[in-house]
Amino acid sequence: MRKVIVLCLAVCAVSISAATATKKKSTMKAAEPMVATTPEAMKWGDAPPFLEKGAQAVVLQGDPSKAGFFALRLRLPDGYRIAPHWHPTEERLTVISGTFHLAMGDSFDTSAGSAMSQGSYGYIPPKMHHYAWASGPTEVQVEGPGPFILTYVNPKDDPRKAK
Repeated sequence: MRKVIVLCLAVCAVSISAATATKKKSTMKAAEPMVATTPEAMKWGDAPPFLEKGAQAVVLQGDPSKAGFFALRLRLPDGYRIAPHWHPTEERLTVISGTFHLAMGDSFDTSAGSAMSQGSYGYIPPKMHHYAWASGPTEVQVEGPGPFILTYVNPKDDPRKAK
């Protein structure tokens, strides 16, 4: 009889735990909606004004100008350069196509850095001074926490300022 009571209590405890877990799962809401975008559906436009003219961009997720996760892609023509700069937040990038060169430092030096081909991944910690350029038409995906702010090491390199 004692074994039967212990068994009944164990079954009740498991049942209550399962019911509670099911209830919690059913009331949980997704923090953000799912995103599934095909290349054909991406609406490309001019890159943000903190980049030189010639680049194109598309936001895949989030809003790069606000706090929170964002993902965007950049299309860069052959020879496109991004002068030495830094961001207050980390930056992650993946090369989708072409060759993207990434280097650290305060002055542009094409003999430095890494040539990153299709499928390559890069991580840049906050405030690290770096620069980049494209060999051939290149597409990269940039993602991280927003807001995505770009500060040029040399203010004269900032295309938002009249030259």
